Amino acid sequence: MQKKRLFMKELLLPLLKKSQKKEGCISEKAVKEISKKTGIPVSRVYGAATFYAMLHTSKQGRYVIEICNSPSCYLNGSLDMIKYLEKKLNIKSGQTTEDNRFSMHIGSCIGCCNMAPAMRINSKVYSKLTEKKIDDILKKCK
Repeated sequence: MQKKRLFMKELLLPLLKKSQKKEGCISEKAVKEISKKTGIPVSRVYGAATFYAMLHTSKQGRYVIEICNSPSCYLNGSLDMIKYLEKKLNIKSGQTTEDNRFSMHIGSCIGCCNMAPAMRINSKVYSKLTEKKIDDILKKCK
């Protein structure tokens, strides 16, 4: 029985990712289905779905921007880049643009400390950010 429980816990993250890929987010219905399938309580499934930055319980834009605000990025100007993105896109962290093109989240380290400030759009990382570089990057997101 212990091995089965451990196996089900190991399935949790892949099942959440699969659900998000299929539906665009992890819905309440998906949380309940995963709970039923794995035997993991709904509260724990929901806890995992809301804990990880790459998982979302609400619909996201076509391009999901995660801007790093860890110490290295912060010391190299990430706060200015966050403010610039908020102004440019007219959204705050955790929001999506009206046209559903962009969602933005302030996140933790994405592993580019030596090239700070950095952000990730979907799975692509951009570093040494400036306002001009952000403008160029966003223009390519069509």
